[in-house]
Formats: sequence, C-alpha cells, structure tokens
Amino acid sequence: MQGQYATLISLVVMIGIFYLIIFVPENKRKKKYNAMINALKVNDEIVTKGGVIGKIVNIQDKFIILQSGPDRTRLKIDKYGVLSVSAEGREEVKKEEVKKEEVKKEEAKEEK
Repeated sequence: MQGQYATLISLVVMIGIFYLIIFVPENKRKKKYNAMINALKVNDEIVTKGGVIGKIVNIQDKFIILQSGPDRTRLKIDKYGVLSVSAEGREEVKKEEVKKEEVKKEEAKEEK
C-alpha cells in the first residue's frame, strides 16, 4: 500500500510542477498580450504578425485600420494580428500626452 501512495503522490507532484512550468507563464503572457491589445490607441506605431509596420489610423471593435509605407497605404487587419507596439510610437504618444497635460495646467493657472 505504501508504494501505491508514493506513486500517487509523486504523480500529483509531477502534474503540479508541469502546471507551474507550462500553464502559469502562458497565462501571464496571454494577459499581457490582451492588455497590450486593449491599450492600443490611434497613432500608435505597431508591427503585425506578418511583419508590416505602420501607424494606427482607426480602431474598430475587431479590426484596426493601419497606415503603412510612403504611399500611406491603408490596411484593415484583425486586432489579434498585432505582434507588438513599437517603442518609438509609444514615445511620440507619451510626448503628445505630456504636452496636452502641460497646456491644461497652464490654462488652469490662467483661469485662477
């Protein structure tokens, strides 16, 4: 009987380790990816899974209108076709947001 319990316990431990090694990191990756998709904004520069680099022009429920290339070609892609948001695009958006906040602060000071 002791041998059966030892086998059962070792099997449960192996399944637990397998779960921790495989599923937990995958769930974290999925959450991070979904957060990135939900945080997409107009004017973000993105890279698609197909390797196309462009700027977001419009965001719809399931699709993104992407502007790419020197001719400003517009592409309609699925949101989940986005691989990553480039750091340059995020920096430009952050700079614009900082400028808007500064303007709001100046306007608030002028009103007082």
